[in-house]
Amino acid sequence: MSAPGILRRLAAMIYEGTLLFGVAFVSTALFLLAGGGASGLEGWRHLALQLYLGAVFASYFLWCWLRGGQTLAMKAWHIRLVAPGRERVPPGKALLRFALAVLLVPGGIGVLWALFDRERQFLHDRLAGTRLISVAR
Repeated sequence: MSAPGILRRLAAMIYEGTLLFGVAFVSTALFLLAGGGASGLEGWRHLALQLYLGAVFASYFLWCWLRGGQTLAMKAWHIRLVAPGRERVPPGKALLRFALAVLLVPGGIGVLWALFDRERQFLHDRLAGTRLISVAR
């Protein structure tokens, strides 16, 4: 099982970001409709929106990774998330990977790590005990 190239993984991340923009747009609209609109969206309501979007994103990733190891973007780019020695990624590893990615990817360290990692894995995969592999086209 070989790791997909860094450019392919970055392309999948850009595609994922585009998909998440749509998910965030619809989720925010639903939040605002349920909460009486955008007026007064500061303080605790702003925090509630952020937590809600975090939960929506976590649900999306965990549901995809736990069902088949692939999000829509990962399917398009023929990449799968696996946990070595297991048939499926365990929920704890998937949740840890998500949390670490949220912390490490925005700063770039998680991605830069792959340039120096002996197996070309992202730092959040290394720490979570998961890995990305290429799948047959």
